[in-house]
Amino acid sequence: MVKMSEILPARYSRTAIAVVLASLALAGSALAQDKPKAEVMHWWTSGGEAAAVKVFADQYTKAGGTWVDAAVAGGEAARAAAINRIVGGNPPTASQFNTGKQFDDLVSQGLLNTLDQVADEGKWKSFLPPAFVEAASRDGHFYAVPVNVHGQNWAFYSKPVLDKVGIAAPPKDWDEFFADMDKIKAAGLIPIALGGQPWQEHILFNDILLSISKDTYLNLYDKHDASATATPEFKKAAEIFGKMRDYFDPGAPGRNWNDATALLITEKAGVQFMGDWAKGEFKAAKKEAGKDFYCQMGLSDGELMIGGDVFVFPKTADAAQLKAQNLLATTMLSPETQVLFNIQKGSMPVRTDVDASKFDSCAQKGMKLLADSSHQTPVVDLLLTADLSGTLDDVITNFLNNKSATVDDFIAKFTEAMKAAN
Repeated sequence: MVKMSEILPARYSRTAIAVVLASLALAGSALAQDKPKAEVMHWWTSGGEAAAVKVFADQYTKAGGTWVDAAVAGGEAARAAAINRIVGGNPPTASQFNTGKQFDDLVSQGLLNTLDQVADEGKWKSFLPPAFVEAASRDGHFYAVPVNVHGQNWAFYSKPVLDKVGIAAPPKDWDEFFADMDKIKAAGLIPIALGGQPWQEHILFNDILLSISKDTYLNLYDKHDASATATPEFKKAAEIFGKMRDYFDPGAPGRNWNDATALLITEKAGVQFMGDWAKGEFKAAKKEAGKDFYCQMGLSDGELMIGGDVFVFPKTADAAQLKAQNLLATTMLSPETQVLFNIQKGSMPVRTDVDASKFDSCAQKGMKLLADSSHQTPVVDLLLTADLSGTLDDVITNFLNNKSATVDDFIAKFTEAMKAAN
């Protein structure tokens, strides 16, 4: 071992050596303190999600920052925890929300920083789709960083299960769908892998409704026209939704979405209706699109229901935190990060100028529709208040989990909820 006395000239006293060592320690400490430190709250805790958020952490570290992970399982719980901390004066550096209206109250109360400077410097408007510029802005100011585009109306099919029961390809209409589900059920397998939680059941109903009629979907959710529930299209969607009750397994109630995906991965179930974040679980399990599973938007691959995730940045005047926020926002939207993150997440880049060649066939299919606004429909998070969306969650889940509830009951309660919100 080399001794300090062998490095420093003999004339230096022990006191001088101590001063040098202390100075070196202080310099190291100062350098560490200069690194922007970001505490990031999110709800990405499944296997695929953890791999995706690690990309953000690694890229932030590579950019010179320090990532402090603050994961809270479940979107609703994570948002509530973030809001409580922000309102309580102990905010994280950044917090995850869904693209949409979920952070409106924080903006109106002046509890978020704007990102206008970093957005201008990064020329965000040159590569973000206009719908996501609007979703991330309020009154012309950026308050959020959109990090991905999620297609929410995907159906994922286990290819081994379909092969086992003699189904050559995913169905193209609802009659064919239920005929296929009967084959899977007869084989003693689970036809539909449902995550029996209200938000997942709401996604399932909206997938069905959009597949029946885009006009009815938009009249109901975008125009808030309660009379849309009186249309034959809405009734047909409700009938299909109710019929699906016969194709779930007893373990569905309360099941997490990723546990439903695992039923497909382990060849126990036929299909799951879920956003493309489910692809992150397939990737984590080393499963390939086309080889191990099929992906289909609705029943025609002709319409993409788009949403996503954003991060907001709580109000602060602290220079170190502002530096951390700006670096984090810049890093999350860098071209390299966008590709690496979204491949792991199963989603599509929110940037329109990145290389798409590394994405799987499902993402390629979605990105083609993403380039054509006429084949895009917003998720309800972009169209409804959180209160109304929650009320409809209750109506939908109560109908799906009560086999004695009729389609007419469902339509009446859905109509009542829409009228009450107008």
